[in-house]
Amino acid sequence: MGIDHTDYWRPEHPVQREVRAVLEDFTGAVLAQKVCAIDGCSVPTWAVPLESLAHGFAKFGTGHGLLPARASAAARLRQACAQKPWHVAGTDRFCTEIMQLFGARVFVKTGAEGVYCGALPQQGLGIAIKCDDGAGRAAQAIMAALIARFLPLDPAEHAALVPFMAPSLRNWNGFEVGAVRVTEAL
Repeated sequence: MGIDHTDYWRPEHPVQREVRAVLEDFTGAVLAQKVCAIDGCSVPTWAVPLESLAHGFAKFGTGHGLLPARASAAARLRQACAQKPWHVAGTDRFCTEIMQLFGARVFVKTGAEGVYCGALPQQGLGIAIKCDDGAGRAAQAIMAALIARFLPLDPAEHAALVPFMAPSLRNWNGFEVGAVRVTEAL
């Protein structure tokens, strides 16, 4: 952008104004200052309606509805994430493990407070989940169940996905103390 990056995290900085414009382009949502918070890295974090967020992830996954340069950038970013999923979320993280399993067929990313989003590019689908309790474990199980529902899987892929759809909860001693299960309504 050819600008000074000092204080790039401030909402009024040109970098953050561009980030906001890109989010509005992808989601179709108008991001007002009153729906902005600050994340752990100090950058602005925008509240986006779930339907708009899912639509944005579908656009990110397919490039449909984006200008050619932006669609190309999204495709490069998805390819980089598929090739090196560890850089998306790190070790022992749902995002990393799912993208290692499915490569470019699935893009998933955790958000804050029980939010999980994803794209199934070949199916043209975007997914946005918000669990009201703010925890990620149910959102991960739901995301895994949606992947199983909408992504064609061979038996080995399905078997690899099952532990994510129905994770056991263990205490500090390693004893199973409960489980997370997705309802039949899904």
